[in-house]
Amino acid sequence: MPPRPAPRPEITVNGVVITEEMIRTEAQNHPADSPNEAFAGAARALVVRELLVQEARRRDLVATPEALGEGRRETDEDALIRTLIEQEVQAPTADEAACRRYYEKNRQRFRSETLFEARHILVAAPEQDHAARDRARDEALAILAELREAPESFADLAARYSACPSSAQGGSLGQLGRGSTVPEFEAALHKLQPGQSTLAPVASRFGYHLIHLERRIDGEQLPFEHVAQRIAAWLEAASWSRAVSQYIATLAGKADIAGIALNAADGPLVQ
Repeated sequence: MPPRPAPRPEITVNGVVITEEMIRTEAQNHPADSPNEAFAGAARALVVRELLVQEARRRDLVATPEALGEGRRETDEDALIRTLIEQEVQAPTADEAACRRYYEKNRQRFRSETLFEARHILVAAPEQDHAARDRARDEALAILAELREAPESFADLAARYSACPSSAQGGSLGQLGRGSTVPEFEAALHKLQPGQSTLAPVASRFGYHLIHLERRIDGEQLPFEHVAQRIAAWLEAASWSRAVSQYIATLAGKADIAGIALNAADGPLVQ
């Protein structure tokens, strides 16, 4: 008979018990790789919540629940926590100098995306049908042989053979950006120069593709002025998150917490 698991220690915050039933209910809101991880995350979140509610009540704060949209409203405790954080946590705003420093250190993040104008010929085959996949690959190779004889006939062959609706436009897919196609197709596009076609069929879950790149429009550096507001929002959100985390850590350091090692950064307000 396997040994019974050791009972979990009782969790308390300044004498207030966080019951296992409360934690199991909260765990439904904490996706994790295992039930134990979900339980631990839920326990930490409830301890943080209890800390904040106790502090708000200690300060005799009064809060009115606000509408959240779709007919929902804050709970009384949520309103108390919001009011406490608004009153006690001050995070610095991001000035232009800080935004420019971030921009210069992360210039690659602020480029317009590269676009591709391409055509393709799709020989369709279900991913799990191995016999159909073999036939599709053979057909794609036969079409590729025709293309090698007459590279300028790509659009005509797409209209004749492709199983994609784009065949009506000679296989043209218009402009493609990151994530517009399946990963295998996108990887093949990046290896082509304008005017080139793939030298072998490209397999994807849809079947086999023959791809022709007509034009590549490289991304350009976005001016600081175009992204300054976005950078300021990112920096201020990060600053606020750190400030909340520090505030929770301060409360935890003054509280009598038993049964759990609290990491303030795991609190629900800073995720």
